[in-house]
Amino acid sequence: MDLMQLLSWACIVFTVGMFSTGLTDLKKMRETKSADNIQFLPFLFTCLNNLGWLYYGLLKKDQTIVFVNVIGALLQILYIIVYLHYTTQKRLVTSQTVAAGTVLACGCFYFTTFLPEGDSQLSQLGLTCSVITVSMYLSPLTDLVEIVRSRDVQRLSFPLTVATFFTSTSWVLYGLQLHDQYIWVPNTPGIFTSLIRLYLFWRFAAVNQSSPAYRSM
Repeated sequence: MDLMQLLSWACIVFTVGMFSTGLTDLKKMRETKSADNIQFLPFLFTCLNNLGWLYYGLLKKDQTIVFVNVIGALLQILYIIVYLHYTTQKRLVTSQTVAAGTVLACGCFYFTTFLPEGDSQLSQLGLTCSVITVSMYLSPLTDLVEIVRSRDVQRLSFPLTVATFFTSTSWVLYGLQLHDQYIWVPNTPGIFTSLIRLYLFWRFAAVNQSSPAYRSM
Protein backbone atom coordinates (compact mmCIF):
# COMPACT_ATOMS: atom_id res chain seq x y z
CA MET A 1 0.00 0.00 0.00
CA ASP A 2 1.51 3.32 -1.09
CA LEU A 3 1.23 6.64 0.74
CA MET A 4 -1.78 7.89 -1.27
CA GLN A 5 -3.75 4.72 -0.57
CA LEU A 6 -2.88 4.97 3.12
CA LEU A 7 -3.99 8.60 3.29
CA SER A 8 -7.15 7.77 1.35
CA TRP A 9 -8.11 5.09 3.85
CA ALA A 10 -7.24 7.39 6.75
CA CYS A 11 -9.53 10.09 5.33
CA ILE A 12 -12.35 7.59 4.90
CA VAL A 13 -12.07 6.00 8.35
CA PHE A 14 -11.61 9.21 10.35
CA THR A 15 -14.19 11.25 8.42
CA VAL A 16 -16.91 8.61 8.54
CA GLY A 17 -16.12 8.21 12.23
CA MET A 18 -16.54 11.95 12.76
CA PHE A 19 -19.86 12.00 10.89
CA SER A 20 -21.03 9.00 12.92
CA THR A 21 -20.78 10.93 16.19
CA GLY A 22 -24.23 12.29 15.36
CA LEU A 23 -25.61 8.81 16.04
CA THR A 24 -25.38 9.68 19.74
CA ASP A 25 -27.85 12.55 19.26
CA LEU A 26 -30.04 10.28 17.14
CA LYS A 27 -30.10 7.68 19.92
CA LYS A 28 -30.91 10.36 22.48
CA MET A 29 -33.83 11.64 20.38
CA ARG A 30 -35.27 8.14 20.00
CA GLU A 31 -34.92 7.36 23.70
CA THR A 32 -36.43 10.63 24.93
CA LYS A 33 -38.86 11.08 22.02
CA SER A 34 -37.66 14.68 21.95
CA ALA A 35 -35.21 16.90 20.08
CA ASP A 36 -34.78 19.32 22.96
CA ASN A 37 -31.22 20.47 23.73
CA ILE A 38 -30.01 19.18 20.35
CA GLN A 39 -28.94 21.67 17.71
CA PHE A 40 -30.45 21.27 14.25
CA LEU A 41 -28.39 23.67 12.14
CA PRO A 42 -25.11 21.68 12.40
CA PHE A 43 -26.88 18.74 10.74
CA LEU A 44 -28.21 21.00 7.99
CA PHE A 45 -24.96 22.85 7.28
CA THR A 46 -22.93 19.63 7.35
CA CYS A 47 -25.33 18.10 4.83
CA LEU A 48 -24.92 21.09 2.50
CA ASN A 49 -21.16 20.87 2.95
CA ASN A 50 -21.20 17.15 2.13
CA LEU A 51 -23.25 17.70 -1.03
CA GLY A 52 -20.94 20.49 -2.17
CA TRP A 53 -17.83 18.35 -1.70
CA LEU A 54 -19.61 15.42 -3.33
CA TYR A 55 -20.10 17.53 -6.46
CA TYR A 56 -16.45 18.60 -6.26
CA GLY A 57 -15.33 14.99 -5.98
CA LEU A 58 -17.43 14.00 -9.00
CA LEU A 59 -15.96 16.81 -11.11
CA LYS A 60 -12.46 15.94 -9.93
CA LYS A 61 -13.12 12.20 -10.33
CA ASP A 62 -11.78 11.55 -6.83
CA GLN A 63 -13.34 8.38 -5.41
CA THR A 64 -12.20 9.12 -1.85
CA ILE A 65 -13.98 12.49 -1.75
CA VAL A 66 -17.08 11.02 -3.41
CA PHE A 67 -17.33 8.01 -1.08
CA VAL A 68 -16.80 9.96 2.13
CA ASN A 69 -19.35 12.63 1.26
CA VAL A 70 -21.98 10.15 0.05
CA ILE A 71 -21.80 8.48 3.48
CA GLY A 72 -21.75 11.87 5.21
CA ALA A 73 -24.74 13.23 3.28
CA LEU A 74 -26.80 10.08 3.91
CA LEU A 75 -26.06 10.24 7.64
CA GLN A 76 -26.94 13.93 7.85
CA ILE A 77 -30.20 13.34 5.95
CA LEU A 78 -31.01 10.59 8.45
CA TYR A 79 -30.31 12.94 11.37
CA ILE A 80 -32.47 15.64 9.76
CA ILE A 81 -35.40 13.26 9.21
CA VAL A 82 -35.28 12.00 12.80
CA TYR A 83 -34.99 15.57 14.12
CA LEU A 84 -38.00 16.64 12.06
CA HIS A 85 -39.95 13.73 13.51
CA TYR A 86 -39.27 14.56 17.16
CA THR A 87 -38.97 18.35 17.23
CA THR A 88 -41.81 20.51 18.51
CA GLN A 89 -40.70 23.34 16.21
CA LYS A 90 -41.59 21.62 12.96
CA ARG A 91 -42.54 24.82 11.12
CA LEU A 92 -39.21 26.52 11.90
CA VAL A 93 -37.12 23.44 11.12
CA THR A 94 -39.03 22.80 7.90
CA SER A 95 -38.56 26.40 6.76
CA GLN A 96 -34.82 26.18 7.47
CA THR A 97 -34.59 22.93 5.51
CA VAL A 98 -36.51 24.41 2.57
CA ALA A 99 -34.27 27.50 2.62
CA ALA A 100 -31.16 25.32 2.58
CA GLY A 101 -32.60 23.27 -0.28
CA THR A 102 -33.31 26.47 -2.21
CA VAL A 103 -29.73 27.68 -1.71
CA LEU A 104 -28.45 24.30 -2.86
CA ALA A 105 -30.65 24.33 -5.95
CA CYS A 106 -29.57 27.87 -6.86
CA GLY A 107 -25.93 26.89 -6.40
CA CYS A 108 -26.31 23.86 -8.64
CA PHE A 109 -28.05 25.98 -11.28
CA TYR A 110 -25.25 28.56 -11.19
CA PHE A 111 -22.39 26.07 -11.40
CA THR A 112 -23.99 23.98 -14.14
CA THR A 113 -25.42 26.83 -16.24
CA PHE A 114 -23.18 29.88 -15.97
CA LEU A 115 -19.75 28.31 -15.56
CA PRO A 116 -17.96 26.49 -18.37
CA GLU A 117 -16.93 22.92 -17.62
CA GLY A 118 -13.31 22.49 -16.69
CA ASP A 119 -10.83 24.22 -14.41
CA SER A 120 -12.93 27.36 -13.88
CA GLN A 121 -15.94 25.40 -12.69
CA LEU A 122 -13.81 23.19 -10.45
CA SER A 123 -11.92 26.16 -8.98
CA GLN A 124 -15.03 28.17 -8.11
CA LEU A 125 -16.74 25.14 -6.62
CA GLY A 126 -13.61 24.31 -4.61
CA LEU A 127 -13.42 27.88 -3.32
CA THR A 128 -17.08 27.85 -2.29
CA CYS A 129 -16.75 24.51 -0.48
CA SER A 130 -13.55 25.72 1.19
CA VAL A 131 -15.25 28.83 2.59
CA ILE A 132 -18.11 26.74 3.99
CA THR A 133 -15.70 24.23 5.55
CA VAL A 134 -13.56 26.95 7.16
CA SER A 135 -16.65 28.66 8.59
CA MET A 136 -17.79 25.36 10.10
CA TYR A 137 -14.41 24.78 11.72
CA LEU A 138 -14.27 28.33 13.11
CA SER A 139 -17.90 28.52 14.29
CA PRO A 140 -17.19 26.93 17.73
CA LEU A 141 -14.69 29.67 18.63
CA THR A 142 -17.38 31.69 20.42
CA ASP A 143 -18.13 28.66 22.60
CA LEU A 144 -14.44 28.28 23.36
CA VAL A 145 -14.32 31.85 24.67
CA GLU A 146 -17.20 31.05 27.03
CA ILE A 147 -15.45 27.86 28.15
CA VAL A 148 -12.32 29.83 29.02
CA ARG A 149 -14.44 32.27 31.04
CA SER A 150 -16.38 29.55 32.88
CA ARG A 151 -13.40 27.14 33.11
CA ASP A 152 -15.88 24.32 32.36
CA VAL A 153 -15.30 21.87 29.47
CA GLN A 154 -18.39 19.72 30.04
CA ARG A 155 -20.12 21.18 26.98
CA LEU A 156 -17.32 19.86 24.74
CA SER A 157 -17.11 16.32 23.39
CA PHE A 158 -13.66 14.81 23.78
CA PRO A 159 -14.21 11.97 21.23
CA LEU A 160 -15.48 14.45 18.64
CA THR A 161 -12.49 16.70 19.25
CA VAL A 162 -10.08 13.81 18.71
CA ALA A 163 -11.98 12.66 15.60
CA THR A 164 -11.93 16.18 14.17
CA PHE A 165 -8.19 16.46 14.75
CA PHE A 166 -7.37 13.22 12.94
CA THR A 167 -9.89 13.94 10.17
CA SER A 168 -8.48 17.40 9.50
CA THR A 169 -4.90 16.14 9.60
CA SER A 170 -5.69 13.33 7.16
CA TRP A 171 -7.31 15.68 4.65
CA VAL A 172 -4.47 18.20 4.92
CA LEU A 173 -1.93 15.49 4.12
CA TYR A 174 -4.15 14.10 1.37
CA GLY A 175 -4.59 17.54 -0.19
CA LEU A 176 -0.86 18.23 -0.03
CA GLN A 177 -0.14 14.97 -1.82
CA LEU A 178 -2.63 15.94 -4.55
CA HIS A 179 -1.34 19.54 -4.63
CA ASP A 180 -4.96 20.62 -4.17
CA GLN A 181 -5.23 23.81 -2.12
CA TYR A 182 -9.01 23.49 -1.94
CA ILE A 183 -8.56 20.35 0.15
CA TRP A 184 -5.65 21.12 2.46
CA VAL A 185 -6.25 24.84 3.12
CA PRO A 186 -9.83 24.62 4.53
CA ASN A 187 -8.93 21.64 6.71
CA THR A 188 -5.96 23.36 8.34
CA PRO A 189 -8.14 25.43 10.75
CA GLY A 190 -9.67 22.16 11.94
CA ILE A 191 -6.28 21.08 13.26
CA PHE A 192 -5.75 24.32 15.18
CA THR A 193 -9.27 24.49 16.66
CA SER A 194 -8.95 20.85 17.73
CA LEU A 195 -5.59 21.55 19.39
CA ILE A 196 -7.15 24.51 21.22
CA ARG A 197 -9.95 22.29 22.50
CA LEU A 198 -7.50 19.59 23.56
CA TYR A 199 -5.53 22.22 25.46
CA LEU A 200 -8.73 23.34 27.20
CA PHE A 201 -9.43 19.75 28.23
CA TRP A 202 -5.93 19.52 29.70
CA ARG A 203 -6.13 22.97 31.31
CA PHE A 204 -9.59 22.74 32.90
CA ALA A 205 -10.13 18.98 33.30
CA ALA A 206 -9.56 19.09 37.06
CA VAL A 207 -11.49 22.30 37.79
CA ASN A 208 -14.62 20.48 38.85
CA GLN A 209 -13.70 17.22 40.56
CA SER A 210 -17.31 16.36 41.35
CA SER A 211 -18.38 16.07 37.71
CA PRO A 212 -16.98 14.43 34.57
CA ALA A 213 -14.08 16.29 32.97
CA TYR A 214 -15.72 16.19 29.55
CA ARG A 215 -18.94 15.21 27.85
CA SER A 216 -18.72 11.76 26.38
CA MET A 217 -20.35 10.80 23.12
